[in-house]
Amino acid sequence: MNNKLVLSSLILILPVLFVVLVNEYSRLNNPNKGFVRKGITAINPSVKTPENCSWYCHKDTGYCKKHHTHLLKNYTSKIDTFYFGIIKSLHSVGNYGLANIIFLVILFPALIYVLLIKSISIQRKIKELKNG
Repeated sequence: MNNKLVLSSLILILPVLFVVLVNEYSRLNNPNKGFVRKGITAINPSVKTPENCSWYCHKDTGYCKKHHTHLLKNYTSKIDTFYFGIIKSLHSVGNYGLANIIFLVILFPALIYVLLIKSISIQRKIKELKNG
């Protein structure tokens, strides 16, 4: 099998597999009852708690920033314009959930994947040119 194909496949599959493994591990080790919506149970509960993020934070970003943002606390004022701009744009489509999945789960990661593969290809060409 072609090394480029193997590398490209691993770059695509490993991050997804890692996210699934971390989520399922978290689900197994979470003693709280998860939030249920439309028959689907989330990992986190819906009650607000200062100790952990929950689905409440999805409804009230300010609460989450106040209680759960530690590492980026000094940067939230710079990030907020971009963050809330994305949310406003997704809501303007008409179906926030579907737009979220299409843009943030499929298209944006696909763009990053293509650019990463292109970057690796360019790096290989540079290495070949350097080595003669």
